[in-house]
Amino acid sequence: MGLHYFTTDVFTETLFGGNPLAVVLDAAGLSTAQMQAIAREFNYSETTFVLPPDDPAHTAKVRIFTPGSELPFAGHPNVGTAFILARHRPDLPETLLFEEKAGLVPVALMRDGGTVVGAELTAPQPLSLKSEADPARVAACLGLSPEEVLSAAHRPVVASVGVPFLIAEIASRDALRRARIVASAFAELMPLDGTGGIYFYTRDAGGEECDIQARMFSPLDGIGEDPATGSATATTAALLARIAGADELALRIHQGVDMGRPSRLLARVAQGKTHVGGRCVPVMEGTLASP
Repeated sequence: MGLHYFTTDVFTETLFGGNPLAVVLDAAGLSTAQMQAIAREFNYSETTFVLPPDDPAHTAKVRIFTPGSELPFAGHPNVGTAFILARHRPDLPETLLFEEKAGLVPVALMRDGGTVVGAELTAPQPLSLKSEADPARVAACLGLSPEEVLSAAHRPVVASVGVPFLIAEIASRDALRRARIVASAFAELMPLDGTGGIYFYTRDAGGEECDIQARMFSPLDGIGEDPATGSATATTAALLARIAGADELALRIHQGVDMGRPSRLLARVAQGKTHVGGRCVPVMEGTLASP
């Protein structure tokens, strides 16, 4: 008998919007190599595999794979996995606890009229900052002019709340729209402090009802552009809260607009914790042939 899987679009209320995720259930019999092969077959930015937890007090162990490697933590895989599990296991509590390589990840369910419609994760680690990068080199990676990568609030910096990203602020919505992957410049700068991804954002909302517009490129990880990057969104919220000296911060982030998969993420910092959440839409279910 094969393995049951579901797919869902995460951080959206619209079918074929947001960031697609595949969730493979009852994956305890799979090897790491088999999980990687299945993730490569789906070819989504991430695929998750649900296994029994090491501690029975927790909901599940969750392993997360891109088409090229395993991740210790990620945003939309946690939100989407919680959404799928809760829709098919009504006995679950309102906050799920996932064991992951980066640590224990609480994920609170979001309901509308009693129906599970999404989830909100709590990042497993506090904000950590590593190397800064030359704004001109970051601009070269994105096909922008040096002055379009800002450094007034912060220079481009590798930051993490569970998985690292190079975070950069961009001058305008127009510059965000014009950005493109320049492979030769990426190869010269990245990977940097364990990350191959640049998450870049602007406070210029471009007329949309949000606080930040963002994009994420990670070509060295096999991800050209990611429609919605929850872990990077959480990291950026934690970074901006620290810069502002704020104990609390709430942000509405739009991502994926320029690649035709608009995503809506809600991030907040409160009581020393960073959270990111949003809605999900079920898409497909099926059975994988036995590896």
